[in-house]
Amino acid sequence: MSDSGDLRRVAGGVMAAQRFCVLATAGQGQPYGSLVAFAATEDLKELVFATSRRTRKFSNLAAEPRVALVIDSRSNDEADLRDAVAITALGPAREVEGAERKRLAGVYLARHPLLAEFIGWPDTALCAVKVEEYFVARFSEVDRMLP
Repeated sequence: MSDSGDLRRVAGGVMAAQRFCVLATAGQGQPYGSLVAFAATEDLKELVFATSRRTRKFSNLAAEPRVALVIDSRSNDEADLRDAVAITALGPAREVEGAERKRLAGVYLARHPLLAEFIGWPDTALCAVKVEEYFVARFSEVDRMLP
């Protein structure tokens, strides 16, 4: 599956089908995983999520902006052992503001319209991960893909 066009189609398909991912942050020498609703920009160069500024994940991001997001296609079935695809996106996360926040809020709300009120709360941060690389895994095969 190492052809870049195939990788992009597979990764794009999984990200289009899934609405949630696991965000991995680090803080105080400890890894931390969070389930977040996410959206990807059309070019797959940025992944967007929202969180309260009072969360552990947000304080971890302030201390260490490098994160991993894991998006997968599993259905909790035995067939997942051979068929599921897991995508790991790596890059720095940051809170977005101003015109960039407005643009990325549009991307996020197109995917998660029920979260419009949440991202409007004063305590909610809209965060973007500038993806530096993806790893696309299927059973015992892992391929690297650049956004």
